Amino acid sequence: MTASQDSPRAAHLAQLNVSTLRYPLDDPRMAPFVDLLDPVNAAADGTPGFVWRLVGEGAADATELRPAGEDVIVNMSVWETQEALWDFAYRSGHLEVMRRRREWFERHVEAHLVLWWVPAGHLPTIGEALERLADLRVHGPSPRAFTFASSYAAAEAAEHLQALPTLPAQATPGARSARAESSPMV
Repeated sequence: MTASQDSPRAAHLAQLNVSTLRYPLDDPRMAPFVDLLDPVNAAADGTPGFVWRLVGEGAADATELRPAGEDVIVNMSVWETQEALWDFAYRSGHLEVMRRRREWFERHVEAHLVLWWVPAGHLPTIGEALERLADLRVHGPSPRAFTFASSYAAAEAAEHLQALPTLPAQATPGARSARAESSPMV
């Protein structure tokens, strides 16, 4: 059965996380984090419900992309459900990275993670993601931009799921997608 664009099942959850580096990535103090990038990204790619993640051109991750500042790295991905993202973030090897984040990243005083619903098949751009983060920071959680602690269902965000075009991975300058073959886009 195919989900229609009017159905909440026709939506996927996008997420952007920004992290301010304590040290440059080539600093020896960052080596444990850098060493975890490939295994954690491979785990994400193989997680049930994973759809897509942002990676730099010719790279395996997005650490070279710096749209939010030279000392800020971004992580952006799309998931079939909020539960799938939650399971990966908090019930996998990714949790170890989360536990150690203060070794590598500054504490943020404003929101650094934003979630929002996109039509299934839509790959968000970095600009779109940064706009959602700015919306969350200025207006607080809403069906348009929210967090795990203040989440909204896809049906609640339906008015914000305007008919966005499906973008090829190359639509984000300097970026390509990483998607597990077992997780086709709907």
